[in-house]
Amino acid sequence: MLVSINNQNPQMRLIRKAVDILRGGGIVIYPTDTVYGMGCDLFNKKGIERIYEIQRRDRKQPLSFICADLKDVSRYARVSDDAYKIMKRLLPGPYTFILEASRVVPKIILPKRQTTGIRIPDNRICQALIAEMDSPVISTSVKDGGGELLSDPRIIEELFGKRVDMIIDGGIIAATPSSVVSLLDEGVEVIRIGKGDVSAFQ
Repeated sequence: MLVSINNQNPQMRLIRKAVDILRGGGIVIYPTDTVYGMGCDLFNKKGIERIYEIQRRDRKQPLSFICADLKDVSRYARVSDDAYKIMKRLLPGPYTFILEASRVVPKIILPKRQTTGIRIPDNRICQALIAEMDSPVISTSVKDGGGELLSDPRIIEELFGKRVDMIIDGGIIAATPSSVVSLLDEGVEVIRIGKGDVSAFQ
């Protein structure tokens, strides 16, 4: 099911429809400020299992998720004062921050270490979705069979329309991965250079 939602002024009745699907254990593909993401409710194990299967993703690879704001982040990860200052300056934005996960985060998305990737995208559809959901949503990039990021919701529908429960059309995105920055052990380490400017950390 492909549903068009206005990127600047998301229609709340459509956002609620997506939230109903997520709360029911469904999978939704949605636009972010970097790529189209595939997600489900962070606490729905069956949904997470489906994402691993659909993406043909190695289960040893952790999954990131999106939060509403920094207050929300602090529920799901240990955030030092320095980490908080960095994130406050850069979020919402095209960054994934690696943090020590709290006990609230499901083990299924933490296959190796007790660390997790958290995003707060600068995208109004995302923000409306999370605010209405009142719970984090898994966020994994949507790619084709060759590993290329997909930016056109029509192509995404052709490839994934029968395997997910909703695709939100927020327009064509110039798909670029987020920059990944580790804030573990009181340090700062750039793991991946993506859309977000990381020059201050290098």
